[in-house]
Amino acid sequence: MTRMSAAGKAKGLREERTQARFSIERTAIGTLRAWKLEEAKARFSEVVRRAREQGPQRITYRGKDAVVVIAVDDLKRLLPAERPRQSVFDFLQETALGEIDVRREPDRGRDVVV
Repeated sequence: MTRMSAAGKAKGLREERTQARFSIERTAIGTLRAWKLEEAKARFSEVVRRAREQGPQRITYRGKDAVVVIAVDDLKRLLPAERPRQSVFDFLQETALGEIDVRREPDRGRDVVV
């Protein structure tokens, strides 16, 4: 692992920001930057910064892929759009089941002979 000077870091940041925004939809996992778990723990702020600026960061555990750190904006694009919650009754009314008459006459009990 090599140390980079402050000027080198600043130049690298400028170059990273000028590159096109990362597209998570077109990326194979193997092409993501890999971090060993120990390194990711020690440099977590950098992992998060890079996830936000460069795209997902892959973290390995014992040499195998374990997790991926991604920016919230990328996660929002991947997840389905949030739909407003509705009651079961409203949901059924919107389906073909809404056309079925499910009313019944009140139950008055049964006659019991004692």
